[in-house]
Amino acid sequence: MKVKVFKVRLEHEFLHHDQRVLDEFLENHQIIKTETAFINDENYWSVFLYFEELKAPVTTVKEPKHAKYAAESEELNSDEEKILYALKEWRSDKAKEQNLPGYFIATNKELISVAKYKPARKEELLEIKGFGKHKIENYGEEILEILESI
Repeated sequence: MKVKVFKVRLEHEFLHHDQRVLDEFLENHQIIKTETAFINDENYWSVFLYFEELKAPVTTVKEPKHAKYAAESEELNSDEEKILYALKEWRSDKAKEQNLPGYFIATNKELISVAKYKPARKEELLEIKGFGKHKIENYGEEILEILESI
């Protein structure tokens, strides 16, 4: 443990500079303990800092997030077109029921991705771009039922 003493003078001409020096030190060190004393005769604060040097941050490379499936093109075969048509009808009904715009339920791109990917379980819906926990909890079962029925 190391100790550093700062003098923070209260005269306007020194105050901001002394405070900035103290702040910079605080940003770059791990402070363990502080003590302060006001020196009335000379009108300044004496600041005692007990500290450890901060280790240089280790930069780590994060694993990329799992890439989600998104349909590359909007070209569909006849089976995929049937699925997409059923999904769009379902979305339209659901949007009217919830008094929401259809794209709040699912975008066209998301529905096309579902039609092409053909998930069989909720976990597989998570693999599709645009489908998160909330959307799957609210609509996952119904979407899977549509896929099973076609």
